[in-house]
Parts: sequence; C-alpha cells; structure tokens
Amino acid sequence: MEAPRSAPRERERARTPAGSDQVHSWILVTSQVVNTAWRIARAFVVMAVSLLSASLCYFRRLHLYLGHRLKWWIGYLQRKFKRNLSVEAEVDLLGYCAREWKGETPRAKLMRRAYEELFWRHHIKCVRPVKRDNYDALRSVLFQIFSQGLSFPSWMKEKDIVKLPEKLLFSQGCNWIQQYSFGPEKYTGSNVFGKLRKCVELLKIRWTEFSGMRDYHKRGSMCNTLFCDAILEYKLYEALKFIMLYQVTEMYEQMKTNKVIPSLFRILFSRESSSDPLSFMMNHLNSIGDTCGLEQIDMFILGYSLQVKIKVFRLFKFNSRDFTVCYPEEPLREWPEISLLTENDRQYHIPVF
Repeated sequence: MEAPRSAPRERERARTPAGSDQVHSWILVTSQVVNTAWRIARAFVVMAVSLLSASLCYFRRLHLYLGHRLKWWIGYLQRKFKRNLSVEAEVDLLGYCAREWKGETPRAKLMRRAYEELFWRHHIKCVRPVKRDNYDALRSVLFQIFSQGLSFPSWMKEKDIVKLPEKLLFSQGCNWIQQYSFGPEKYTGSNVFGKLRKCVELLKIRWTEFSGMRDYHKRGSMCNTLFCDAILEYKLYEALKFIMLYQVTEMYEQMKTNKVIPSLFRILFSRESSSDPLSFMMNHLNSIGDTCGLEQIDMFILGYSLQVKIKVFRLFKFNSRDFTVCYPEEPLREWPEISLLTENDRQYHIPVF
C-alpha cells in the first residue's frame, strides 16, 4: 500500500538535479561575463591611465620646450629692439647700490658707504650703468662727449684727422702700424690703413653732428640710437685708440728732439713695456677691447688726446686720497670735465648729477 506513494517522491528527486544544474549554469555564465567585463574594464582603465600619463608627459615636455623657445624669442626681441643697450637709462643711485651690494661683507659695507658719499656730498642722484666689456671706459667717455655736445679738441680742428693714418706711414715712416689690432677682431695687414681711415672718418662725422646740435633732448635721442649699434660703436672706439696712438707717437718724436712734453708721457716712455710707440701699441693698445680695458696711464693719454678732464670716483678707494682722481691731473683750465665712477678700476659707469 505504501509503494505507490513513494513513486512521486522518486520522480521529484529525479527532477531536482536538473533545475539545480540550470541555476548553477546561469551563475557560472554570469560569473564569466562579469569576470570578462572586469578584465576588459581593467584593461581599459590601465590603457587610459597609461595614455593619460603619456599625454601628461608629452604636454609637460611641450610646455618646457615652448617655454624655452618663448624665453629665447623674448630675449631676442629685447636685444633687437631695446634702445640704449650699451648705456642704460638713468637709475636711482642708492637703489642701484642696494641691488648690487647686499649682505654684510666688509666690501659691501664699504661700497654702500661710498655710494652714500656720492649721493650726499657730491650730489650725484642717478647713475647710467654701462655695458661691461673691455671697451666700457672708452664708451663711458665718448657717450658723455657726444651727449654734452662737446666740440673738437683744438689740435683736431687744425688737422684733418682722417689723414692721420697715412701721415704716420708716409711722413713719419711708421711701417709698424700695419701690426695694429682692432680689438677682438685681431685684424692686421696691408689694409689696416683703410680700416683705420674709415674708423677715424666715422668719428669725425659723428662728433661733428653732435657738437653742432644745440637741442639737448635731440642729442640724447641720437646717443640712444648710436649706442645700441655695436658695429658703429666698435669703429668709434678703435678710432679713439688710434687717436691715442697718434698722440703717443707725436710726443715721442718731440721727446727725441729734446722738446718739453707732459710728464705723463715721460712716465709712459720710462716703462720697459712702452718705451716707444711700437711697444706701446703691441703691449698695451692692441689688447684694449680684446683682453683688457684701459689702465690708469691709458686714461691719462685718453684725456690728454681728447682735451677733456676725466674725473673718476674710485669707490673701492673710499676714505682715501685716491677716492677722486683726474686724468690728466693737471689739465688746461678751459678743458671741459666729464665724470665716471668705478668700483674696481676695470668697469666704469656714468654718474648723473
């Protein structure tokens, strides 16, 4: 009697594993789909992160490159269009000192006291910084001659200075002048006379223009234009060097005939390295603009040749008798005066009263 009731139970048990297998199969498929989707999503995220990292690295490099190029172009445009490059505009004297001489070293303290002395006692309110190279003394002097509209020295009015190179060669037999060197160019040769003539001619033309100009502001504007043209500048400085050489040669010829010459030239010729014009040119003059600037004896010769009194404030000599010196020491009374300041007898700047 119990056998018929057990049959449905057996049939129910037979159906139960099939349903369980179907559920298990769906779970497995779902798990595989989820795992596959996760792997795909993870791969996508990893790829996206890698791509983002590579992009960031690329844009960082691009930013650095563009920044470098922009900086280069800004510097180029500033050099191209900035006026008055070699003689900068006026800046406050004490402000300039504060920027240049910070700290509490003995030298910094000395310089600050020297600048304060210029400001309070000598009434110098501003300074025009001058480009630092081996022409800066010549640049500082010539800039002031032109900006003040000073006239030619008396001896230049009596002679045609353009013909002085040929005069040294043909009248005085100075064949050694072919060894003249144009600063860093180091040019020598048979055409040295032609180059010197062009330099001296340029000096004469420019000096005539500035000395004949009565408008102070127009002179200043022309100075700003001239002193940002490096090629013209260097020709003018080489002309000044030659004028110095010509004066040395003239004084040497006078000394040989026992004529009275200024004491500074006797000191010059007493030195072994400048006992005559040739040694002076080879050992001193040719290096100016190339490896060195003007020495003190050269400053004397420059002042004498241009007939100007060059007054120099030597800041590193503060609180000594050599704080203020003049080149030459005993100029003629009617010579005009120009002023320079230096921190080391090598670089010069222009004080503005």
